[in-house]
Parts: sequence; structure tokens; C-alpha cells
Amino acid sequence: MARPNPWAGKVLTLIKSGNTAAAIAQIKVAPSVKDLQALRTALSATSLHGRWRDVDAAVEDNLALLSAPRLHRSP
Repeated sequence: MARPNPWAGKVLTLIKSGNTAAAIAQIKVAPSVKDLQALRTALSATSLHGRWRDVDAAVEDNLALLSAPRLHRSP
């Protein structure tokens, strides 16, 4: 069984602490689409979605970039 990646929880902690600049920097270097989707789900579950527009925009932009087949990041 695969171990869950703690990346989304760590970025969520940065967002909750108010350090959005560091959170956006981490979002820009997200390991995978799955991790970004987990972060988006966690933001929605904690009702933080929409509170910081720049964080929401960074998540959506990087989801689009990582989902594009020609911009795939190598592991």
C-alpha cells in the first residue's frame, strides 16, 4: 500500500499560518497533479477556499500547467 504524501498537509499549514508567499512558492513546485488536487480538496474541506485569491489562482494555474502533457515534470 502506498504511503500518503504529506505535501498537501504541510502547504495547508503554511496557508493557515498566513504565510501565503511561502505556500505559493511550494504550490509552484508541486510534486504532482494528485498532490495539488489533494490540496484543493483540503482547502475546500476547511472552508479556506476563496479566502486568499492568490493561493486559489496559484493552485488552479499550476493544476492546468501540470495537467498539460507537454509540460510534464520528470520524477
